[in-house]
Amino acid sequence: MEPGPLTAAPDSPVEISIILPAFQEEQGISPLLDQIGAVMEPLGRPWEVLVVDDGSTDETAARARDKGARVISHPYNIGNGAAVKTGIREARGRLFVMMDADGQHDPADIPRLLEHVGTHDMVVGARTKESETSLHRDLANKVYNGFASYVCNRRIEDLTSGFRAVKARAARAFLYLLPNTYSYPTTLTLSIVRSGRSLKYVPVKTSRRVGRSKIRLLRDGVRFFMIILKIATLFSPMKVFLPVSALMFVSGLGYGLMRIFLLDGRYGPTSAMLITMSVVVFMVGLVSEQVAQLRFERTESFEAKEK
Repeated sequence: MEPGPLTAAPDSPVEISIILPAFQEEQGISPLLDQIGAVMEPLGRPWEVLVVDDGSTDETAARARDKGARVISHPYNIGNGAAVKTGIREARGRLFVMMDADGQHDPADIPRLLEHVGTHDMVVGARTKESETSLHRDLANKVYNGFASYVCNRRIEDLTSGFRAVKARAARAFLYLLPNTYSYPTTLTLSIVRSGRSLKYVPVKTSRRVGRSKIRLLRDGVRFFMIILKIATLFSPMKVFLPVSALMFVSGLGYGLMRIFLLDGRYGPTSAMLITMSVVVFMVGLVSEQVAQLRFERTESFEAKEK
């Protein structure tokens, strides 16, 4: 494909790659690309737009090509996260900007994110109260943010935001962990923080998406929660195993003492089983911590090769 206004020449250096995962976005892709071009041109930094068409059956890919974007198409719909992973693999910039192709994110906020990437590994656009979001999603996000903050030992302001700027080597270090679904922002955020990298939030106002939402609250909500548990056990397993172990120990001890002093009975096998299992769970947590340390070493080794 000949380089267009949104695509740098194949042999020219690229500093910023804007990755747009897209599926059935023919209504909004053209105006979005126009807005991105109007924002990026004045910056004077070499950039490209990479649209990853995730098996759309409409004119999404054709309209993106007409605007001069670089387009990579999946043969069928694999998932939003899979499209992002393809973009990470194929992008040529040293900085990645990831944003949704449905018109929720304002391209005018891109320079605000890029402003802080020099001093941070990742900068995320955190949705403000003025954003056009539904009430049930706001409530769900508060739950996710609270649990993620516990896992990370720092405040997570917007765990599921898909609008972010990240250093290329940091994104590629965790590429193997990213799921193929909409929960990739959750995985990337927790991976960045738990691996000791720096994260910053910039408040942004989002708009209501163009077209129909592809996220299903019950299905994807449960998936998001399971992803948080998965990443917690990958990077900070004792945050999960220790409370479970402590709960089992206290329950077993309390039930046994209640039987002895209140019911005038024996300590009982149930209490002994709970206390024994609490020790087993604790030991599994210790082993998982060692496995997590090996994963850190693998990631650091990968980054050393990238440099």
